[in-house]
Amino acid sequence: MKLLVKAPAKINLALDVLHKRSDGYHEVEMIMTTIDLADRVELTLLNQDKIHILSHNRYVPDDQRNLAFQAAQLLKDRFNVKKGVLISIEKTIPVAAGLAGGSSDAAATLRGLNKLWGLGLTLDELAELGSEIGSDVSFCVYGGTALATGRGELITELPAPPTCWVILAKPFIGVSTAEVYRRLDVNQTNHPDIGGMIEAIHNHDYSLVCSNVGNVLEDVTLHLHPEVAQIKEQMRRFGADAVLMSGSGPTVFGIVQHDSRMHRIYNGLRGFCDQVFAVRMLGERHSLD
Repeated sequence: MKLLVKAPAKINLALDVLHKRSDGYHEVEMIMTTIDLADRVELTLLNQDKIHILSHNRYVPDDQRNLAFQAAQLLKDRFNVKKGVLISIEKTIPVAAGLAGGSSDAAATLRGLNKLWGLGLTLDELAELGSEIGSDVSFCVYGGTALATGRGELITELPAPPTCWVILAKPFIGVSTAEVYRRLDVNQTNHPDIGGMIEAIHNHDYSLVCSNVGNVLEDVTLHLHPEVAQIKEQMRRFGADAVLMSGSGPTVFGIVQHDSRMHRIYNGLRGFCDQVFAVRMLGERHSLD
């Protein structure tokens, strides 16, 4: 028996870091939304009681370092599952890009195995399990648009943002999330207006969404990697209504409403980056059907 599950990427429309917690994590407030750029996770039941990862991307680990592997192992351990699974991951989301590709693969594995193994868990229960794997996994279990607080695992659903195009560009570099957080000084940075973004989304106000995008991690990554700043400048020059780095980077996204401007930005960026995508926001939550 096989099951195919889509694992969409996310972008941060707003990301704020409040302080470092006593447990070593950072207290965050993030507005996240899923976009129509997705990995494909195929789950195949196995006779032997093992977890196998199959991916043709050399940057994707095929052992317990893989978050999808960890998701399957967590379900096996927690619910005493004696069945095995082959997890085949077809990557479209760039790796280590600030788009939660690995977290979304793990979330898709949780949703898919819940059905394949007949566990009968709710999305809330799956999201709580996901928080044990990684900070973005809980959001990725739900999908849609949400405010994420705590270390990212406390999810409050929001309406879908106004319809628009999202153009993404990832330079050929990797960014260490741990190093970005280590270099961040929350007292010496501009904090985005999270409340303003929530209001903009509730009012379905595209202009207000554009004026409230912000990412407290951006200055750190731009200082470490000037090429990210160059991509931001190119996106602005080509006419994006708002431009922001997602997560700890290095992917930059711009948003526009008009097809003609989307094509101009997409074509213009192809000369600067190998990985450029033009997609829509998804906005709606996943279901268990």
